Amino acid sequence: MVLDSLADTSWTTRAACTPAVGATTMPTSSKLEDAGDLDAMFVSGAAQRDARQVCFACPVRMECLVEAFEARIEYGVWGGLTERERRAMVREADRNGDVTCWRERLESDEALRLRFETEREKALSLE
Repeated sequence: MVLDSLADTSWTTRAACTPAVGATTMPTSSKLEDAGDLDAMFVSGAAQRDARQVCFACPVRMECLVEAFEARIEYGVWGGLTERERRAMVREADRNGDVTCWRERLESDEALRLRFETEREKALSLE
């Protein structure tokens, strides 16, 4: 069936926080060794800083972040940003009225691109 093949190629199947087929735990990083499952991405407060480490080397980090913004997802770590970081970006965009497409906004943000590159390089050097 065509829908089944599309689901297999969606960005979520390639996300670092997605358990491998048949696995019960997600990949770990040096900061998130006891994560255990996807619920580890929906922690609160300071624990989000540790949870987001999983995102730093994720091959679909931008897709994840775009999804969080476009769907207005308020909870959890998405694309390596905490709830607080995303709320601040939404407030800024609402104030400026400059976001019609979150993908375009995020991909054109030079500071965010540099941050993602730095975090990815650091995460890959720890592996």
